[in-house]
Amino acid sequence: MLKASFINPFITAASDVLESECKTDASRGQMHMDSTRATSSEVTAIVGVTGDLQGIVLYGMSERTAKAVAAAMSDMQVPFFDTMAESAIAELGNMITGLATTGLESEGYQCQLTPPTMVTGRGVIISTIDIEHLVIPMKTKLGSVDINVALRQTNV
Repeated sequence: MLKASFINPFITAASDVLESECKTDASRGQMHMDSTRATSSEVTAIVGVTGDLQGIVLYGMSERTAKAVAAAMSDMQVPFFDTMAESAIAELGNMITGLATTGLESEGYQCQLTPPTMVTGRGVIISTIDIEHLVIPMKTKLGSVDINVALRQTNV
């Protein structure tokens, strides 16, 4: 079962990282459960979580948003979604998940992260098997970043 104690650290971390790294305010949109196995975003960063919680966190966005985020993070123009932009989005996912795990640790969950994986293109099948996931839309002036949290507790 997906608990609020799993979700709140991601909301806080996403707001903090988007503000500090992208110089933009972020507001949370309407959260919802999603059982779709295929990605709906053009660009998705995936960070695995292991330890007391296991699963994945996906950071999905349009290519336009990804270029805007990469530009804000690097203080450079990003006309194409290239390897530099890909690296910036992977690092964004890594930073948000890393900061969120600090919040999870304060709730008593010890977690480790896997290196981020990047997926480009809509409709890629990413299965979380039997882990339900919650979509947390984060709205910014750069575009929307949808955080899909698919975590379950391993020591229950």
